[in-house]
Amino acid sequence: MPPPDYAKLIDAETWAFIRETEACYPPEAGTLPIGRRREFYDAMCRTFFRSHPPGVAARDQSLGGVACRLYTPAAGPAATVVYFHGGGFVLGGLHSHDDICAELCAATGFRLIAVDYRLAPEHLHPAAFDDALAATRAVLATFPGPLVLSGDSAGGNLSAAVAQTLKDEPRLKGQVLIYPSLGGDCDRGSALTHAAAPLLSRDDLEFYARIRYANGEEPPDDPSAAPLWAPSFAGLPPTVAFSAECDPLADDARAYCGLISAEGGRAHWVLEKGLVHGYLRARCSVARARDSFARITEAIAALARDDWPYPR
Repeated sequence: MPPPDYAKLIDAETWAFIRETEACYPPEAGTLPIGRRREFYDAMCRTFFRSHPPGVAARDQSLGGVACRLYTPAAGPAATVVYFHGGGFVLGGLHSHDDICAELCAATGFRLIAVDYRLAPEHLHPAAFDDALAATRAVLATFPGPLVLSGDSAGGNLSAAVAQTLKDEPRLKGQVLIYPSLGGDCDRGSALTHAAAPLLSRDDLEFYARIRYANGEEPPDDPSAAPLWAPSFAGLPPTVAFSAECDPLADDARAYCGLISAEGGRAHWVLEKGLVHGYLRARCSVARARDSFARITEAIAALARDDWPYPR
């Protein structure tokens, strides 16, 4: 099967975003120590940073012993969103997705809490999951009203893992996953079709997987590491999952929604045509990403209202 023709799949605006992102890294970035990779990633995130929308207040707060950032809208929030950032379990933090979280808060009108979970390789699995779960439990104990989980990439993994653990919590109204990494098979489907996709390759996925675990080996049958390996998907909260078309992870969200639906749950998969992994940072410069960001905020708002505006 011939490789995808990215010159046709990806439009000029998205290519400009890709080139601007790539320009933030030196050619040897993939061989550098983790500390240096973090420096370049943080600098890249600053390149795309936008100021907070008017009316959004932000402050840092520890929840469940985990550093978090609390975003509050101008009007009293009717719900809470817990957000887990991406970065392959290795990169990022409260700074990397600060403006994204502030905009989600403003667009939904909900309180949003970003979780600064521990990163590998200093803290191997299940450290990130333990932090995500502890922070979410503390949010439930601290703030009233409905709760929606969300996250991008590695953060989507954490959202799904926490949802699996807390699926009997009545206040958990849903989850919205953005190009999530859920433990799909790297030897078939989108992982092969888009093995050389811009901004995230199959080789990148394998690197992040190796560095996350002791001895570089994914623990077998551990849904807190790979949510697609859960023994059952029954009882999960309503789920909306977004994939970028030009992304080796595209099949993860599709497979996850299919498994939830097969066991009687509500799940809706959105394939964002022509977009690439990390497109949240393009929401202000790429029309396709801007439209997807609107769909993401609409999904969060709908789930918090117990609304399901998708096919049943």
